[in-house]
Amino acid sequence: MPDTSHAPTSVTRKDLFDLPEGVIYLDGNSLGPLPKSVPARTQEMISGEWGEMLIRGWNQADWFTQPGRVGDRVGALIGAPESSVVMGDTLSIKVYQALAAALAMRPGRRVVLSDSGNFPTDLYMARGLLETLGQGHELRVVAPEEAAGAIDEDVAAVMLTEVDYRTGRRHDMDAITRTAQDAGAVMIWDLAHSAGAVPVDLGGSGCEFAVGCTYKYLNGGPGAPAFIYVRPDLADGARPALQGWMGHGAPFAFDLDYRPAGGIERMRVGTPPVIQMTALEEALRVWDGVSMTDVRAAAVALMEQFIEEVEARCPQLSLASPRDPGQRGSQVSFRFAEGYAAMQALIDRGVIGDFRAPDIMRFGFTPLYLDSGDVSAAVDVLEEVLSQELWRDAKYQARSAVT
Repeated sequence: MPDTSHAPTSVTRKDLFDLPEGVIYLDGNSLGPLPKSVPARTQEMISGEWGEMLIRGWNQADWFTQPGRVGDRVGALIGAPESSVVMGDTLSIKVYQALAAALAMRPGRRVVLSDSGNFPTDLYMARGLLETLGQGHELRVVAPEEAAGAIDEDVAAVMLTEVDYRTGRRHDMDAITRTAQDAGAVMIWDLAHSAGAVPVDLGGSGCEFAVGCTYKYLNGGPGAPAFIYVRPDLADGARPALQGWMGHGAPFAFDLDYRPAGGIERMRVGTPPVIQMTALEEALRVWDGVSMTDVRAAAVALMEQFIEEVEARCPQLSLASPRDPGQRGSQVSFRFAEGYAAMQALIDRGVIGDFRAPDIMRFGFTPLYLDSGDVSAAVDVLEEVLSQELWRDAKYQARSAVT
């Protein structure tokens, strides 16, 4: 785990974000806010590139190379070597690709190991893939604290999310990767709650694959494309399960037989979502000149302040996240039996977090646009909601489709 003991350096860039007046946004771990420069850049792309260039935009505006170019921008934030990350499709698709390639590397093994803290869609995609293969594979799901000890010589692939989406509990990436590889298994990390939140060193970890989304801490917007990382020494041999046109070695030769592109490009599948990827590419500019070490130190300081104030002023809540910041991502979760209603009351008063069943109130801490004053103001509102039991209002009891 990275050292977070040094005094935090200010990384606040609140002026770069379009945050609504009167809102304290503690949900960047679910959907990052809008960087101010994104609307103009997206409109420029729509009108000046799509509108004026038409089909020529694929060459003149470099749309075709955008997945690799943006992949390198993301890769720089997760410790990935150049040309080892490519963008496109959704995180679910990238999970499928990584796991399928991992299983092809270990044809004699039949166990995929994951844990019960993993995001459900990763498990859904794994089960669907294993059922499709029909080769007798088993998806073995254990408690998060049992994951390292459950890795044995039957395991083909270990598939874990570094930071738990509910509690923020964080796996030790380097240690588990070593354990997996010592047992001959392939390591896959989901970085959905890591990229842009905590320092990640994919190259140093030695893991074979990593995947992640960009609409959380990277502020790419709803539906922003996902990424996949393949360790460079494996990229030319990784087997693309989804043999899409854009992953072909010569897509405009229109061969009827598939021949994968070299390196990470083979993990492209379909036509990239150029408008959405342009928004992401522009959003990533807020990270220019920012150190992830400084971001982490500042986030830890905000989280520690939040925990201290909540525990002093809101005894109705119990901490669900690890108390040790070294074992936690960039979010803090508290348990409360009426957590859903309490969160709706909080949101109604301008403090936006979110809820995860059955009783988790989640709060994300992104120091690019949050500061100590925001933390204290948020706890003021939380204390009011709980002490006055404002959550009992009937309008906060009805559940929306998205919680």
